[in-house]
Amino acid sequence: MRDTYDEYARRWEKTLEVMSHEFATLRAGRANAAVLDRISVEYYGAHTPIAQIASISTPEPRMLIIQPWDAGALKAIEKAIQSSDLGINPQNDGKFIRLLFPQLTEERRRDLVKQVHKYAMEAKVAVRNIRRDAIESYKAQKKKSDITEDDLKDAEKDLQDLTEKYCKAIDDLTAKKEAELMEV
Repeated sequence: MRDTYDEYARRWEKTLEVMSHEFATLRAGRANAAVLDRISVEYYGAHTPIAQIASISTPEPRMLIIQPWDAGALKAIEKAIQSSDLGINPQNDGKFIRLLFPQLTEERRRDLVKQVHKYAMEAKVAVRNIRRDAIESYKAQKKKSDITEDDLKDAEKDLQDLTEKYCKAIDDLTAKKEAELMEV
């Protein structure tokens, strides 16, 4: 029966992966190209991620340089960054766009920590939903007499243990990100 946990373990791992990706998109005072992942540009009639139409480099710890492969996309990239919730004003010099990341204020740090906790709560809800789906699946098998009552109890205990393991991993990642955001 433990072999059937693999499907749920993959879903739990995917939840952790999504949460880690969300954490990476939060700007922590240092330049990180992942902050641009959520921003898409209107490019030839299609919404396209910036990374697909430009190269992104980090020449300094608090600066990103975006150099589009098509110079015609420069204005569209600039407009997309300005209209995003990134909070950084792009500097366009005609060939590439500079993004200068200012030091975070204490208020902005607190807002980012709240966002981290929101992402963590969403991940925990997803983990618990996966557990619920798994238990319902085993209860359906019990109803069809495919498994015994003892098998169902064992599965519920194992799934609860796995849920606690993944919730602990979420807490650990959250604490790490929070510490990263609060360091001066």
